[in-house]
Amino acid sequence: MADRAPKLLILGTRGIPAAHGGFETFAERLALFLAGRGWQVGVYCQRDVETVRERISTRLWNGVELITVETGLSGPAATLAFDAICTHHAATRGGVCLVLGYNGAVFLPYLRARGGRIVTNMDGIEWRRPKWSLPVRAFFYVSEWIAAWSSQRLVADHPGIADHLARRRPRAAITTIPYGGDPPAETGPPPLGLEPDRYLISIARIEPDNNILTLVEAFSRRARGMRLVVLGTLNVGNPYHRAVEDAASPEVLFPGAIYEPEQVQALRVHARAYLHGHTVGGTNPSLVEALWAGNAVIAHDNPFNRGTAGDDQFYFSDRDSCAAAIAHVLADEAAVAAARKAARRRAERFRWDDVLASYEDTLRRVGGYPPAPDVSATEPGAVLVGAAAGPEW
Repeated sequence: MADRAPKLLILGTRGIPAAHGGFETFAERLALFLAGRGWQVGVYCQRDVETVRERISTRLWNGVELITVETGLSGPAATLAFDAICTHHAATRGGVCLVLGYNGAVFLPYLRARGGRIVTNMDGIEWRRPKWSLPVRAFFYVSEWIAAWSSQRLVADHPGIADHLARRRPRAAITTIPYGGDPPAETGPPPLGLEPDRYLISIARIEPDNNILTLVEAFSRRARGMRLVVLGTLNVGNPYHRAVEDAASPEVLFPGAIYEPEQVQALRVHARAYLHGHTVGGTNPSLVEALWAGNAVIAHDNPFNRGTAGDDQFYFSDRDSCAAAIAHVLADEAAVAAARKAARRRAERFRWDDVLASYEDTLRRVGGYPPAPDVSATEPGAVLVGAAAGPEW
């Protein structure tokens, strides 16, 4: 194998260039990183069309093969069809398959039976999310087990996720690699007419397990003399979204979802604090990006968030403690300054270069490829950071 380029196919995202979320951003970063290191990389990309004209097409983008799949469907049916087509196609290609998430895990036994070498990033504990109906949660629960046993290697992005997965597979089959980030580039002033240090910000899907209603209610208890900016799509007719809007004081701003990276970065960098209500998941990309932006953080108190942001930030468990944390951050300049310094120190544990090198090491092992010259050896199942060891969680 040493005489040929290693091969990777990335499944489970909507595709690159990234425009949708954390997994897409990661897929883009990893694909470009490995292509630059001599890998042959293909990324499956979903195209929503009314009529399928070309089921599968390919083109080259910055040295990466984009494999575009048309389904002609919409909603969950389109996602399942996309996953099925990608899995069937990948089974004919060889190399290593990196699967991001387990939504399409029902198709992985077929890929494994065809000789596929599979690494699955298991993401968060999807079946625990309260937004899903009981049948959907059951589907995700079963899918988690299928992915766990169909993959040669599982990647957890947080030790808490690794602990959970250890109930499914032996520790030796699990590698812990976090999400990554970069120091922020220079930014202009915040958009939306906001003043630096005169607003708090939340960047998340507006869903119950992200505690957006708790954040808005806690902030809106009284006049704050600042704004709360809640980024995320609000849908007419969604009862939870309506409750969030009804709870908001005039100081709460709902600009919708903003996808321009420069605007989002400017909003982060100039915020007085970042509010993070996530309860289900591992190393959340938005929280990592907040640390890199040097934000003071007000987060829901759970092992995932504490394990990522550290003990030097502000935490809440309910509406009352959230309101108290907000009042503290708005009133205590010294505490905010200390939290910002702690965030920048903590961010050093989540460097993209380290994360991507750790993925390359894992993918080489599963694919049977020789180690990269600058990646040192680690034991199977080790927690990785940089080339060989993980963050000191």
